[in-house]
Amino acid sequence: MRTLLLSEIFPPRTGGSGRWFWEIYRRLDPSRYLVAAGQSLGQDAFDSRQPLQILRLPLAMPEWGILSWSGSRDYWKHIRRLRQLVQLHEITQIHCGRCLPEGVMCLALKKWLGVPFVCYVHGEDISTVTNSREHAFMVRRVLSSADYCIANSQNTARMLCDQWHVPAGQVRVLHPGVDTNQFHPTNRSETVRRKLGWNERPVVLTVGRLQLRKGQDMLIRAIPIIRSTLPNVLYAIVGAGEEREFLEGLARELNVMDHVQFRGEPNDQELVECYQQCDVFALPNREIDGDIEGFGMVLLEAQACGRPVIAGQSGGTAETLAPGSTGFVVD
Repeated sequence: MRTLLLSEIFPPRTGGSGRWFWEIYRRLDPSRYLVAAGQSLGQDAFDSRQPLQILRLPLAMPEWGILSWSGSRDYWKHIRRLRQLVQLHEITQIHCGRCLPEGVMCLALKKWLGVPFVCYVHGEDISTVTNSREHAFMVRRVLSSADYCIANSQNTARMLCDQWHVPAGQVRVLHPGVDTNQFHPTNRSETVRRKLGWNERPVVLTVGRLQLRKGQDMLIRAIPIIRSTLPNVLYAIVGAGEEREFLEGLARELNVMDHVQFRGEPNDQELVECYQQCDVFALPNREIDGDIEGFGMVLLEAQACGRPVIAGQSGGTAETLAPGSTGFVVD
């Protein structure tokens, strides 16, 4: 028996779901598990260091629907390629990284070859598709055809049962974990803080893609209030994304650019150093047009480094912390 993990998002590409998959499957028997992952910069160097067999495929799709010519063409192309891979490696089960687009490919392979599949569900992937009748129909077919679903939180499990009518017996909850050999507390270091450009300033840190649901704009808006108590406060933002220009403009508009640091995408060492040396970690997430934070692995990573955390009251973030002990959940 051999299992295939199919996921476009996988390291070295950044993303909580990809890191979660990597942390799971790199610990499993490489003779029984194979990964078919999307392509990304630095993949060859990354793959050469892994015990897993990782096959890189051009899984990125600009259109996830099946009604458009480009969408149906891309699905057919990927399904044919995966069919050959499944037969070549004698795959007996597929673990699907998302409902769309990977789930549609797994559904087709099940119909074509009879190979069963299990589908990971992250929360935001089933909340945002309700804006499209076509996508919602596709997700419903994927969920009903999967042997069972792996939800990343109790909140996601409730969504599956209440909104998508998946039987409770077909849902398993598996909270993402953190490698505490990598993410761990350490002493405050003047040398590291100086390298990060923080020096002795009190630092609030957010790690995550620069997108509306992450809420970096809300903390920028709060800086004038925080500054009244902590005049030298610095808000360090780690990550890249489509909201960078808007966030920079907001900081200029509020005259707080001296209190905001945009760090971009870090390497692994810098990421851990940011967690270890910040004073407070905040993920001010909220729901935007159905887009939610399904879990929030960054909150776990910060706590593993001994940092107190603040999370938005949306999605599954409350399941990442012990309220009042390791952090707070706020509106």
